[in-house]
Amino acid sequence: MRTVRFHEFGPPEVLTVEETPVPRPGPGQVLIAAEAVSVGFAQTQMRRDIFPAPMWDRKLPSVLGGDVVGRIEAVGPDVRGMRPGDRVGAFTLYGAYADYVVVDADTVLPVPEGLDAAAATALPSSGPIAAGTLDVGMVKPGDVVLVHAASGGIGHISVQMAKTAGAVVVGTAGSSGKCEFVRGLGADHVVDYSSDDWPAQVRAAVGERGVDLVLDSVGGSVLRAGLDLLAPMGRLVFYGSAGGGREVPSISVMELIRLKYVTAFALSTWRANRREQYEASLVDLADGLTTGRYQHAVYQKLDLTDAAKAHALIEARAHTGRIVLIPGGDR
Repeated sequence: MRTVRFHEFGPPEVLTVEETPVPRPGPGQVLIAAEAVSVGFAQTQMRRDIFPAPMWDRKLPSVLGGDVVGRIEAVGPDVRGMRPGDRVGAFTLYGAYADYVVVDADTVLPVPEGLDAAAATALPSSGPIAAGTLDVGMVKPGDVVLVHAASGGIGHISVQMAKTAGAVVVGTAGSSGKCEFVRGLGADHVVDYSSDDWPAQVRAAVGERGVDLVLDSVGGSVLRAGLDLLAPMGRLVFYGSAGGGREVPSISVMELIRLKYVTAFALSTWRANRREQYEASLVDLADGLTTGRYQHAVYQKLDLTDAAKAHALIEARAHTGRIVLIPGGDR
């Protein structure tokens, strides 16, 4: 099978296509014949060795992870309730850039038969992250929600879910074209955060009180500005550092003295501790994607062998929505 691996950290070109044996699932695992694999900004950070989260193991050579959608090819020992041919999805931190992917069975979820594989890559992580950050951010009808990177793979779903929750949504994006895309998703206000005065533009749109909830996957100076924009009793949920890399700002408790709240989000922790909310989000997301209530925008589908091109597109920050690799080889 084809596998995309890298043996050193560096630019997209370090991603190389290699022929490797099809793996066998071990106890509690399944083997998926992949139909689609998501490419996210976090994976570009891993490739460059600037991913800030502690769960990333820097050992080389490595095969990057992502959201995988496909059919079960084989099941390992002790796996119940799954069989070859089932259409499923899963997120894995490693090993996704390949024609066949082994994942832990307890991370697998069903994928509706009628749903396009590329669109279905929203089910394993990006959709649940959007739902989870809104859940821990305690969104309620009438809240003003600021969604950063609102044109991205997670952000554009967050905009739609926040609107469904009855919030007033302010989306930020990095160009006029991206802003138009976010506006088309239903955002009430859209701000180009490549402008130095973007925080003032947010206040002009929503009033001096500020916003009730910030969903921040950018970090760096954007996190600082978002914290300043919070109204009393406002919440900021941090779930990525696309702008800051490993440099995640430290926050003094004195910066929170005006009744501001900051938390960070990890999908695995939310799934383990808010299982009912997680499972409800999957039902809602699958229904929304199938009926068209939610749009999962796929900017481009590329062959698995074009993984380096996919990374270059993401780092150019010209895309909207999601970029997806299509494995399959000669299957």
